Amino acid sequence: MAEYPISNRYVFARRGDNVGFQQLLFSMSVPSCLFPDILPHRHGFLETGGVHRIYWEESGNPAGVPVLFLHGGPGSGTSPLQRRFFDPAHYRIVLFDQRGAGRSTPYAELTDNTTPHLIDDIELLRRTLDIDKWLVFGGSWGSTLALAYGEAHPEACLGFVLRGIFLCRKSEIDWFLYGMRTLFPEAWQDFAGMIPDAERGDLLAAYHARLTDSDPAVHLPAARAWGRYEAACSTLLPNEALVHSFESDAVALSLARIEAHYFRHDIFLPDNSLLDNLHKIRHLPAVIVQGRYDAVCPTVTADELARAWPEAFYEVIPDAGHSAFEPGIAHALVEATEAFKDMLAPAAAATSVEVEAAPVKPRRRRSPKKAVQA
Repeated sequence: MAEYPISNRYVFARRGDNVGFQQLLFSMSVPSCLFPDILPHRHGFLETGGVHRIYWEESGNPAGVPVLFLHGGPGSGTSPLQRRFFDPAHYRIVLFDQRGAGRSTPYAELTDNTTPHLIDDIELLRRTLDIDKWLVFGGSWGSTLALAYGEAHPEACLGFVLRGIFLCRKSEIDWFLYGMRTLFPEAWQDFAGMIPDAERGDLLAAYHARLTDSDPAVHLPAARAWGRYEAACSTLLPNEALVHSFESDAVALSLARIEAHYFRHDIFLPDNSLLDNLHKIRHLPAVIVQGRYDAVCPTVTADELARAWPEAFYEVIPDAGHSAFEPGIAHALVEATEAFKDMLAPAAAATSVEVEAAPVKPRRRRSPKKAVQA
């Protein structure tokens, strides 16, 4: 699932329409706790050896603690706002667009697009950038990929900041396709209404067939409906800018097509593998942040992960839904990266210091806006 209010592709697509673009920016609410806007100082494309070329960028302190941001979806791509969860004076901030998403090419491509391929891309990127270990930050599908990557390569991880937990099990996918109508019946009716009655018993198969159709007259309406549905259910309060972004032609197709592809194939991992392999990373420091009223990735999943990972610091934000940019969640995520700042010195990423053994004491917060040292 995705987590940001506006994407690079949508901004670029709308910049020619100055009035529309300004109205969109005005309608967005950027949490005040985020660090100032910054630009990348380095970027490029990773050659995978196949059809995919992966866009990556670095910002912040080139000598700082490396941190990897994993975007949601799968298929949503990165956004400039996502750099701002991290102190740019302390962190070497790495973002990349996963296969078929954002500025990676080919756009919305499903060939060789699986979780193991993404894990391999992350490792190739780490080696290409000459990074020994990095902090891994991911929300929604990004939390799924963070866990999968960490369990495959625990030796490359300094720790984890996870938000809006999604383990991508059948029960969670069924909730997304059918269960969310309990809370958002109007949005669900619009979503299901794209599909004839006879096919609604398997919405995933019906949408997958349309989203993978080569005819834009078939796949674009389905993609817009999928994106509109996900966006409408992603925030505690309605966010029109988010809905417009997710249903735009430039965003909707990669988001909907790649999500349906992964869901249709059980994310290309064995059933329940993320919890079954959690022992491989339980020794590493972790912070889990969850919106109480997250309708896309319900709190029960985060609770299950936290119970299986008692060493992790777990915080439920009482006044938030799914989006990382809801104020309470954004504050908690910034507090988490600030807490890791205290735990991880820049030298830790470049030396053999056993940072895994360090005690985990992220700052506990009495409210979304105030933190104290535990």
